Amino acid sequence: MADVHITPEGLEAVQKELDELISHKRPSIVAKIKAARELGDLSENFEYHAAKNEQGMMEARINELEAIIKNHVIIEARTEKGIVGMGSTVRFAEDGADEEKYRIVGPAEADPKAGRVSYESALGKALIGHRVGDEVDINTPGGRYSVTIKGIE
Repeated sequence: MADVHITPEGLEAVQKELDELISHKRPSIVAKIKAARELGDLSENFEYHAAKNEQGMMEARINELEAIIKNHVIIEARTEKGIVGMGSTVRFAEDGADEEKYRIVGPAEADPKAGRVSYESALGKALIGHRVGDEVDINTPGGRYSVTIKGIE
């Protein structure tokens, strides 16, 4: 797996989720499987198959989180003030629209609804390297638009 760029807060959230899955969810699913096995014939045992399916999805997520932790590279706050970079929080507005604010993070912790976009996204790529007052063109699959950077934190 390649390097996974992540903020310190993102890494902490990944570790917290992994701990929750391993210490609480895994034992719970094991108990569900054991209880379902005790019901008898496994070929038509819905509870058993549902629990096994849940276990498979959880184990895949555990593997994903472990890979993120193993291959993480911390995104440090930019040392060059006033220039958008990985880890920056950027306030910007499209002409006539309300101001928006996003933090530029690694793909592993991107969640636009929570105000975090990946540096690999069209928005993230376009904003990096710009300053307050710059007008930036964003090229997305849905079209092209321009925003003006209002602030960088």
